[in-house]
Amino acid sequence: MSSAVIFQIQSFLIMSLMVFGIYQRTNRKLHVKVMATAIIWDVILILQIELSRSAIGKAVQVMTNPMMLKIHLFFALGSVVLYILMVITGRRLLAGDDEVKPTHKKLGWTTITFRILTFVTSFWAVAPKVLP
Repeated sequence: MSSAVIFQIQSFLIMSLMVFGIYQRTNRKLHVKVMATAIIWDVILILQIELSRSAIGKAVQVMTNPMMLKIHLFFALGSVVLYILMVITGRRLLAGDDEVKPTHKKLGWTTITFRILTFVTSFWAVAPKVLP
């Protein structure tokens, strides 16, 4: 099994874990554990991809990257930024600041959307180049 397939399987499992975490949002204790696990696993996946493919080196070559890779990187990097915002607003919620709840909810739906789009675009971003 190639590393690309292993990464895709992990990505699907992370995304599935996030969806499960969303469904557990009324069970705060479980929701926090599931979402923290998904976020940490996703960051570990990014590190795995970097170590096996030197992904950051390829990503910074913006001018020569195919359009689909640029789109994939937009959603992938956006997901990481959104994870940081989710952790910040989530910790404020846990501390009792209920005013941040609408923001956390909007960020949450944006984050899952970005994560799903990261997964979908990854199929085209890692596809082998077809020679004309």
